[in-house]
Amino acid sequence: MQFAGQGAYGRSVTATASSLRARIHALLHFTEPSDAGRRWRALHLAVLGIGLFAVILLSTDDLPPDARNALRYAIWAVAILFFIEYLVRLWTAPEASRYGEISATMARLHWAVSLPGLVGLLATVPVFMWLAGYRIVGSDAASIFCVLWILKLGLHAPALGTLSHVISNERAPIASVLILFFILLVIAATGAHLLERERQPDAFGSLPNALWWAVVTLTTTGYGDVVPLTAGGRMVGSVLMISGITVLAIMTGVLATGFAQEERRREYLRVWEQVARVPIFAALGVVTLSEIVGKLRTRYYPSRIIIVRRGDPGDSMFFISSGEVEVRLPSGGTVRLGEGAFFGEMALLERQPRSATVATTRPTTLLVLYASDFYEIASHIPALAEAVENESKRRREENVDRTSSETKR
Repeated sequence: MQFAGQGAYGRSVTATASSLRARIHALLHFTEPSDAGRRWRALHLAVLGIGLFAVILLSTDDLPPDARNALRYAIWAVAILFFIEYLVRLWTAPEASRYGEISATMARLHWAVSLPGLVGLLATVPVFMWLAGYRIVGSDAASIFCVLWILKLGLHAPALGTLSHVISNERAPIASVLILFFILLVIAATGAHLLERERQPDAFGSLPNALWWAVVTLTTTGYGDVVPLTAGGRMVGSVLMISGITVLAIMTGVLATGFAQEERRREYLRVWEQVARVPIFAALGVVTLSEIVGKLRTRYYPSRIIIVRRGDPGDSMFFISSGEVEVRLPSGGTVRLGEGAFFGEMALLERQPRSATVATTRPTTLLVLYASDFYEIASHIPALAEAVENESKRRREENVDRTSSETKR
């Protein structure tokens, strides 16, 4: 019995540790919408800003010795905090969903060699230098740490991951534009070299020098340090400038289209995941659900934030995917709605201003359906429109009964 009790105790401790690890992993995620996640990101950015500010000031040579020592201590303190963060992230790595099929050791190894893991490791370099006996001196060391730490700022930008997907998806047109850029560059540099080398041997006497002028002109930077003097050279420069605008416009169009497509795809997947949590949608077929997903928009709200106010135009309704909201009725009472519920339909159906104020009680994810999209969906999916109208009628009757009972009191 003693051994059985010890085994149960061991399983309990393991489960508690796993639960704690999961909570910390969720907290450290850079897209965690909870209040604790937001506070952690704000703290992380503040520490990062202090560290970068310290290394920038340390690169100056006219600071008094006491100030330089204080900056070194600040750099060491920030580096130690980053080292602790690295160890915690390494410990919580097995909680990532993409490592669900492998062991905890392999999950930590995969995270350590990933881009976030390598960036986190590089940010701890000052700690290892300190332990090895090296002192942080000089502007060169400060510049190195500034470069290493600025990489952590990129982890706060989820769009960087989108950019990598866009470049991968649009690699064929991007490669075509780059090849066109290189062809124009070489042709223009060769033409300028042949036409300008006698008049300006220093600037156009060699192809590398002419390439510098071609790059500056093709990118429409135009430093003005080197300009063609012959009529032929100016004609080449004119054509190159117009070509540069065209090439940059094509590249901008390719990237903008790729970003738009990638964001639409990601938003569709996010909305689909949220829609599946709402019971009123879950009963519909896959084909019908796909039509609704294209009309809904996901909105994230922290706790204690007003979503709509009484008197606002009733141009949309909201479905609660996760979280909870509080409806503040005109009579002074409140009603709380949780996951799967919806609100705002009464003002939308009656085309009247909002009759109540709605605020979140905790971090909440909402699906927004605008009036024009609602009536379009209602024409194709009568069952959905009927369910919304029935719920609206029931709530209206409840409000009337509540008002009558309060009046009698």
